[in-house]
Amino acid sequence: MANPQASPILHHPQNHLSLFHFRTTTSPRSFSSLHFRKPLLFLSSSSSFSSKLQQSEQQCNNHQVRHVSTVPVEYSTPTPPESDDFLSEIDRLKSLLSKLDVSKDLRRKDAVIDADSRVRRFFSENRGGLSKVFGYLGLNSNEMFLVKCVIAAGQEHALCMNYEEAFGEEEEEYTVRSSVKNALYALVEMIERFDVNSSGYKGRREMGTVLDSEEIAHFRKFLTFLEEIEQFYDCIGGIIGYQVMVLELLHQSSKRRNTNRSQLVEESLGCQYLEMHTPSVLDLTQEEDYASQAALWGIEGLPDLGEIYPLGGAADRLGLIDSETGECLPAAMLAHCGRTLLEGLIRDLQAREFLYFKLYGKQCVTPVAIMTSAAKNNHEHVSSLCERLKWFGRGQSNFRLFEQPLVPAVSAEDGQWIVSKPFVPVSKPGGHGVIWKLAYDKGVFNWFYDHGRKGATVRQVSNVVAATDVTLLALAGIGLRYNKKLGFASCKRNAGATEGINVLMEKKNFDGKWEYGISCIEYTEFDKFGISNRSPSSNGLQADFPANTNILYVDLHSAELIGSSSNAKSLPNMVLNTKKRIEYLDQYGDYHSVMGGRLECTMQNIADNFFNKFPSRCHGSLEDKLDTYIVYNERRKVTSSAKKKKPHASAALHQTPDGALLDILRNGYDLLTECDIKLPMIEANDKYVDSPPPYLILLHPALGPLWEVSRQKFKGGSISSCSELQLEIAEFSWNNVQVDGSLIVTAENAMGSTTPNDNGEPILQYGLRCGKCKLHNVNVVNRGIDWNSKSNVYWRNDVNRLETCKIILHGNAEFEASNVTIEGHHVFEVPDGHKLKITSGNAGLSINLEALKEEVMETGSWYWNYQLNGSHIHLQQVEVSQS
Repeated sequence: MANPQASPILHHPQNHLSLFHFRTTTSPRSFSSLHFRKPLLFLSSSSSFSSKLQQSEQQCNNHQVRHVSTVPVEYSTPTPPESDDFLSEIDRLKSLLSKLDVSKDLRRKDAVIDADSRVRRFFSENRGGLSKVFGYLGLNSNEMFLVKCVIAAGQEHALCMNYEEAFGEEEEEYTVRSSVKNALYALVEMIERFDVNSSGYKGRREMGTVLDSEEIAHFRKFLTFLEEIEQFYDCIGGIIGYQVMVLELLHQSSKRRNTNRSQLVEESLGCQYLEMHTPSVLDLTQEEDYASQAALWGIEGLPDLGEIYPLGGAADRLGLIDSETGECLPAAMLAHCGRTLLEGLIRDLQAREFLYFKLYGKQCVTPVAIMTSAAKNNHEHVSSLCERLKWFGRGQSNFRLFEQPLVPAVSAEDGQWIVSKPFVPVSKPGGHGVIWKLAYDKGVFNWFYDHGRKGATVRQVSNVVAATDVTLLALAGIGLRYNKKLGFASCKRNAGATEGINVLMEKKNFDGKWEYGISCIEYTEFDKFGISNRSPSSNGLQADFPANTNILYVDLHSAELIGSSSNAKSLPNMVLNTKKRIEYLDQYGDYHSVMGGRLECTMQNIADNFFNKFPSRCHGSLEDKLDTYIVYNERRKVTSSAKKKKPHASAALHQTPDGALLDILRNGYDLLTECDIKLPMIEANDKYVDSPPPYLILLHPALGPLWEVSRQKFKGGSISSCSELQLEIAEFSWNNVQVDGSLIVTAENAMGSTTPNDNGEPILQYGLRCGKCKLHNVNVVNRGIDWNSKSNVYWRNDVNRLETCKIILHGNAEFEASNVTIEGHHVFEVPDGHKLKITSGNAGLSINLEALKEEVMETGSWYWNYQLNGSHIHLQQVEVSQS
């Protein structure tokens, strides 16, 4: 089989064979054929070139030229070599790590790494040239140490420039190809450096190096990349420790095929006995009164809570591209339902804060910590969005952005770093599990404490329904109320979905004590634990367990203790998933797709550090005794993700933006039908693969967010098929409204208005000068959305309309319509400080615009009064008297 990472010499009937079509790459090698690679940083002399060319010509005469297909080939996951060389490499690096670990300063560490056999060999072969190059670049002692770590870790190919020379035994075919390409590329280098105008060779660059300014910039960036790995992964040994972990995980995956699975798992988890049980859950669908009470605990505890968003993932499956620049974008920038996913998270949070204000009359602004990364300029995009939206009216001091380091992607074949060009390893974020250590390193925990916070809710950006009804509030409320360390929000798992499961772990330690706790097993680890991913009808083990959704409550102090650990515990559940393809372009624009992965850790497996110990085996219910817990709700109230692009002509809408919209519409159906509003039921996803949804209903979360609150704002009426209802407003009253067409209500001050703080930043003041709308006994009839338009993108809320009834409320404007039919296209735009009333008149609509009285400017002419009644919230519509 051809090497999947090797770049082919292209032969095509439409192309003339040219020197400039020849490419060189570093190809992955198994440890059994691993040879030290010499990074040639200097252009070969003309005599050397001539010799090589003659040699290559002779070789070409003796060997048939092979044509390499450029058609993509499906590869099975390569099997890591089970050889003495593989194991000896792990032993060598572990020995080196132990020596470095006891070295107290850089000088001693440098002496240790200089004594490494691979480093000695590298510098002995490149003694003169490399000294000049490193001297020319002005590397300091720490930077030289990082370079040596790369070499010691067996990744010297990342330093190769332009072409490579292999020495030692190589396959004959590779030697021939390499020699020909090296010689021809050297000639290309000489031609490119020939100055036609002066009819002479420009000569070598200063110090004899072929590093130009761009290459030097790449090298400097590479050093920064190495320094981040060395510092962040210090708990496992930095660069060398990273590579040890990669090789060990590859070795374990190979060993797993030949060893008793349960024995392997118990060895890896350091226990004598392990069993997984279906966990008991707090079912919010069955315990409605308890769910209401738990949600109130969450609202009451909002001043003790922070919010954490892990936004650092690459989101490659989403394939998000900026239509104007062609730039790849991170998931946070996906425009779903008319706004970016990040805006959706903040809007959900503000809805909870608005509810807190309505109940307690106090302003509460939750501090938000956002983990970003450099992947797809994630950090820059998130920062720019926050700045452009003026930090969402919350003040910059209530946000903390911290950037996770990128890590090298490795070949599934041998664990070698995948390199797209010299000094540019293919890199990816190291998984959301780095968040705990990174938060400690960056002072995020102390920042939360400075804001008076005890716990935090954690939510991923791609999940658009996590804040629906009671789920998030009940999760946080229970955690705060009972001083739990970690909580999961869970639901029924979709068979075959790329999501993990929650389990109750039972372990017997070697000391004879027993441990119990809620944990998570990622879908990539099912094979390790012997879990089938079959459908529930086939009795797959996974069918018995609820889904892991990565919606968490975490006690901040408990998480900090783990994040501050000076060992691997701070990076929970390190895994190496090599079942995916890594795609990249090399320095010549050639496309590559190889099986590989990168060292990842999983955020939710911090739970493995919160198991409770017991002197003997436990029987019966354990919920009250554990520091971990699960709340359970209907799936579409817990998770629906916009995390991958819908494949062309595919019938699978699960985890796509299209499927997420359908779940939002289903939630809207469930809510409104409970308010005696008639509307068509949404069918299964496959009904809408090639068809639009039956209607479009998008409701502002501050109408609740608890459905118990929302239900008191809607009563009676209907929404016809192929209709649209969009409500961007919180102070809203609907009584017997019929919609056959399009109705859009947009309040500029949906939850309040902004006032500048001491720094001049606009701060949203909840309940102040809100826009308001009443619709009582109203029929809205128009042609609505053009459902036949081919340009409609429903999940993006980008649709063409034939007619609509649109109500736009500026500032504290109010709109009232009663006992009237609004037919055809209308736009009612109400200025700040005014009320627009519409009733039925002799010649159609009677429209009356009047200014609000000064005494009701702040509160409005009416408002919803929220009152607690036991574990429930009751609303009363209050009319403000105007003198």
